[in-house]
Amino acid sequence: MTILITFLASLLVFGAVIAIHEFGHFAAAKLSGIQVNEFSIGMGPALLKKIAGGTQYTLRLLPIGGYVAMEGEGSPESEQAQRERDAREDDGDQEDACLNPIPPEQRTGIPFPEAAVWKRAIVMAAGPLMNFVLGFAVLLGLIAFRSDPIASRVIYRIEEGALCGQTGLQPGDEILAVNGRRCFIANDIVYELVRTRNTQADFTVLRDGRRVELPGVRFDTYQDEAGGTHMDIGFVVYALEKTPANVLKESLNSELYYGRIIFTTLVDLLRGRESINNLSGPVGIVSAISQAASYGLTDLLEMLVLITVNVGVFNLLPIPALDGGRLVFLAAEAVIRRPVSQRLQEGLTVATFILLFGLMIFATYNDVIRLFTGGF
Repeated sequence: MTILITFLASLLVFGAVIAIHEFGHFAAAKLSGIQVNEFSIGMGPALLKKIAGGTQYTLRLLPIGGYVAMEGEGSPESEQAQRERDAREDDGDQEDACLNPIPPEQRTGIPFPEAAVWKRAIVMAAGPLMNFVLGFAVLLGLIAFRSDPIASRVIYRIEEGALCGQTGLQPGDEILAVNGRRCFIANDIVYELVRTRNTQADFTVLRDGRRVELPGVRFDTYQDEAGGTHMDIGFVVYALEKTPANVLKESLNSELYYGRIIFTTLVDLLRGRESINNLSGPVGIVSAISQAASYGLTDLLEMLVLITVNVGVFNLLPIPALDGGRLVFLAAEAVIRRPVSQRLQEGLTVATFILLFGLMIFATYNDVIRLFTGGF
């Protein structure tokens, strides 16, 4: 039963994240008048196919990816090959016709390279954007319907004798920033305090209408049963009334919180603050989804938010193999008034893809080691 739940939960999360991402590219291409030959969810052998509106919609066996195949998106050589296939289709050569599922007479859009640069940029950005939309929609539902109140950033009470109260914080302080990083929601405060390494932090608060800097606020510590040392925050904050405005604001700020966690983690990896050995691949993600599903639907949906925001942020990085890299090439094309060399684009994309694939293999290796050593 546990294996079945893990499979269904993973299918739900991966399916939703991939489908919404590819739908973003697909919808933007259609609205921009670009010919979309195939919209596929999943990879590998096709399970279901249907042609409608000049596009083949395909459901494939492996729920580990998807794609939107637009006319002329490849290299000049592939475009020439496509024209040759079209000519063969006109001659009745069915063997080559299967390489493009849409007959020429049903292709109503223009090839991708013929669209204006700004339209192509919108198509590339629409995938990650839809991941953020999905995350926001799920957060909106979670925050609106959960029984827990919305936590503010205003201190309600400081525990008696707490070190943080003795070194600067006071009831009524609205926490604006911790260690120079602005806090939008209560979770931002917790995240920044978890990242601090010496149980003290610099605070910026709003006190009696004035901005006050509180350097070196210290916190108490305690030890768990395993002997680990943890920080005791020592204060509680006010709850906010769950009005529509507060729910919308909390949902938006919560998505920014998830996005900042992901971006900060990437920066910490590059700076060496986080070990690359902590990276997780598909096995680790499935394990995390399984654990979240075991806690209930709420935790599973929160995991979905984390993953979809992660996909959105990661795809916007200016790396050639990702949507962000394509946006960089399009920005360069807009500046120099001509497309970036196709050979250069392909070379950088292939090289980056190899690096990313190697990184995924390394992360998967980490996952397997943790799986057998009980690290999950």
